[in-house]
Amino acid sequence: MSTVKIAPSLLAADFGNLQRDVEMVNESKADWHHLDIMDGVFVPNISYGMPVIKTIATHATKPLDVHLMIVDPDRYIQTFADLGANILSVHYEACPHLHRTLQAIKLAGMKTGVALNPHTPVSVLEDTLNNIDLVCIMSVNPGFGGQSFIENTFKKVEQLKEMIAAQGTSTLIEIDGGVNDQNAGPLVQAGADVLVAGSFVFRSTNPKATIASLAALGA
Repeated sequence: MSTVKIAPSLLAADFGNLQRDVEMVNESKADWHHLDIMDGVFVPNISYGMPVIKTIATHATKPLDVHLMIVDPDRYIQTFADLGANILSVHYEACPHLHRTLQAIKLAGMKTGVALNPHTPVSVLEDTLNNIDLVCIMSVNPGFGGQSFIENTFKKVEQLKEMIAAQGTSTLIEIDGGVNDQNAGPLVQAGADVLVAGSFVFRSTNPKATIASLAALGA
């Protein structure tokens, strides 16, 4: 049984055949569907909104791992809970009152996630780690798919793993951006628990086999 979870990013799916791609993930060895929500303000891109997420949720049979790349995410916490999100990740950089935001996510019945931009050190989460189910380390600058992996990510994973061990929490470490067959194994060895893969999965000739190969790296 693989110890690493695979969460294909639907941002890289074929939006003209979204149901087909969601069902492919359902049938694959993936664990979660990863949804990137962008507002064109926090990041320089706009992805999809509530009606599309609602449609994805009707076809998805695996948990929805929702990553909010938006300003003032507190406004939408209940909305995403109602849409069926299982995990809701907010950006540390977008939350002036992170502890309160995490409490609201938990209260809405979802698992709590915090995403960190490449320039943000993991040490900023020291005082909230016991309230965080998942930390999403951005290994590219958020906003667009298909970017190159930032090598400093390995160090951040190791630092965060040490922090988690020191505090005795069960927080999962998720890596988002530029994940492929070259860096997936080293990321798992460094301490990653969840790998988000977009372009690498959906642009491959056999997405299901690609997902299986990533899952095998963490076995």
